[in-house]
Amino acid sequence: MKEVLRVENLSKSYRLGQFDGRSLLSDLKNKFAGYSSRVIDGNDRTEEANSNIVWSLKDINFSVNQGEALGIIGRNGAGKSTLLKILSRITSPTTGEFKIRGRVASLLEVGTGFHPELSGRDNIFLNGAILGMGKKEIISNFDEIVDFAGVEKYIDTPVKRYSSGMYVRLAFAVAAHLRADILIVDEVLAVGDVEFQKKCLNKMQDVTGHGRTILFVSHNMGSIRSLCSSVLLIEKGKDTFQGDTLEGVKRYIGYNEKPKSQAAKWQPSDSEESGSEFCNILSVSCLDFSGEVKNDLDISKPFKIVIEYKVLQNDYKALFSLILFDESGNELFGSINNLEPEYFGKRLEMGDYVSTCTFPGNLLNNGSYSLSLVGMSASKTDSFTLEHILTLTMHDDGILKRGYDGNYGGVLRPNLDWKTTQEK
Repeated sequence: MKEVLRVENLSKSYRLGQFDGRSLLSDLKNKFAGYSSRVIDGNDRTEEANSNIVWSLKDINFSVNQGEALGIIGRNGAGKSTLLKILSRITSPTTGEFKIRGRVASLLEVGTGFHPELSGRDNIFLNGAILGMGKKEIISNFDEIVDFAGVEKYIDTPVKRYSSGMYVRLAFAVAAHLRADILIVDEVLAVGDVEFQKKCLNKMQDVTGHGRTILFVSHNMGSIRSLCSSVLLIEKGKDTFQGDTLEGVKRYIGYNEKPKSQAAKWQPSDSEESGSEFCNILSVSCLDFSGEVKNDLDISKPFKIVIEYKVLQNDYKALFSLILFDESGNELFGSINNLEPEYFGKRLEMGDYVSTCTFPGNLLNNGSYSLSLVGMSASKTDSFTLEHILTLTMHDDGILKRGYDGNYGGVLRPNLDWKTTQEK
């Protein structure tokens, strides 16, 4: 197969608290300010900084062939978005190089490449021109773009008046339909609804089927597995794995190497992110049916997840979601506390709180699972995610196997109500 992207020893460093390094202009400012590559710290958020300069990426190496879909995975802050910005030529690398063959379309964040004062129609033509396309070529794809995005009614409205969902729908439609050779997509698709996310995944599968290449960053391992033929795992700014998708997902979640999440109680280190300016998570614990802190659990017994947190500002509306994943990274289900009694209209004052979520017995099958916590508020401006912070192991004590020696299939294993009668 023809190689369309090669990255060799790519590194990116930033000076903390001075220049943001988000553009080529700021990179030049760094250099004129005496910025050098005397970098001490790596990209490990759990360690206290010893220098004001840090490597966001360090010696990244990989290649992608035409028609492949490469998933780029890793925890928040691992350096994934920085890598995409370099490949999109939004910022430049500190050291190393990359070679791209073909036109690149990027969708990195809401509004990427759009001029807020221009209409949706004008932005379609502007993006096409940026990609080097002629007017006739853009016109030939125009109706398909508008139909895919579902914004026909607003196509002549300035995009600054679009909702975030409309913005993303149109931006993705433009990137996917304007015949770029390489499509770079960040987690921005998470802004859209579930139906549109499925539509986007189908479109990206169609794109690779026509010989175009995709680089896809997502925290949804189900989407990564369904779309990507291989993955690149980045940890603390370094590429630690490139290869088979399922193997990479398992390494990411931490089943092949014992992660810190193996403990039944998670607590952030002194320098680790643990919430937002409004709410800090103090600990997340798993308690078995007897109340013991334990993550090796009996299938037939209920267990609890206990979240201890500190509210840092008055009049805060705490909203939490627990998301459960299987060992292959598939998102099984989530539970949100919006149905908690007296939740609606309830505002919290500053102080310490505990929220508890109870999982019933006879719910999960044998196997290992991981749990992530998402924190939100009514304003939706301070959301945060603590990824795979707990690992749960479910085992059968034998009660549910009475009269049956085989293994149950699937992930869920509910004890449903059965009734047998004799017909007369």
